[in-house]
Amino acid sequence: MIRKTLAAVAALALIASAPATAQELTGTLKKIKDSGTITIGHRETSIPFSYLDDKQQPIGYSMDICAAVVEEVKKELGLAQLAVKYNPVTPQTRIPLMANGTIDLECGSTTNTLTRQKQVGFAPITFITGTKLLVKKSAKVKSYKDLRNKTVVVTQGTTNERIIKALSDKDNLNIKFLNAKDHGESFLTVESGRAVAFSMDDILLYGLIAKAKSPKDYEVVGDYLSYDPYGMMYRKGDEDFGVVIRRAIGRLMASGDLAKIYNKWFLEKLPSGEVMGVPMSPLLKAAIQLQALPE
Repeated sequence: MIRKTLAAVAALALIASAPATAQELTGTLKKIKDSGTITIGHRETSIPFSYLDDKQQPIGYSMDICAAVVEEVKKELGLAQLAVKYNPVTPQTRIPLMANGTIDLECGSTTNTLTRQKQVGFAPITFITGTKLLVKKSAKVKSYKDLRNKTVVVTQGTTNERIIKALSDKDNLNIKFLNAKDHGESFLTVESGRAVAFSMDDILLYGLIAKAKSPKDYEVVGDYLSYDPYGMMYRKGDEDFGVVIRRAIGRLMASGDLAKIYNKWFLEKLPSGEVMGVPMSPLLKAAIQLQALPE
């Protein structure tokens, strides 16, 4: 009887000391382990965060950060190989596709808001921007107050859409709005003259101008109309996966590698030859220092 008891105790000790198995995993980590695949949601025109290169492959600042997360997931799950599947998303589809399990990690230019936190989880802040206006220089627009009775294009499903519409109502500007499916379409609306301005995060506007046929024809104007901290999205409540994401990004921040990734996309030449020329802001530097949590 004593031998049986000792054997049972020894067996329990072995179980307790054994590493976590696939059966013990839950949520996104279990999904990834079982399928051997992680699905990244990416944008197609959010330059330089997440956009398509000349080979139609997703590249950018956010994509490089997410690549570090993928490597951390491989280590966490003890996988020698992990297939990465890419799924394009838009401002309208990114949260539904996350919620229904189509994508596991969204790597784009999404603002972390309290409203969105009711639906998804957010990784640490990796960029800070705000709403401004893209216009043609010939339009003579310097502020949102110059848009009275004019037409403005917005990308549907963005925080910027809500902000400029609220300002129009508040100041009785009677702005007419056109909705576009993505930032590329919004820019084309201004380029073609169908809208006088495009309301969006200023850094994305600079990216669109850098890729324009005639960059000198455009400018970004006005005061900041909002505060927009960007973060990668994952499924709400999936904190086992959230810890892995935070660990990966925290290591990038603490090591200085995030600053190197930033310089690659915002100070050096883009793969297509343009230069954004946007140094890291003091606010983002402070955010990185504060979020570089110890292990």
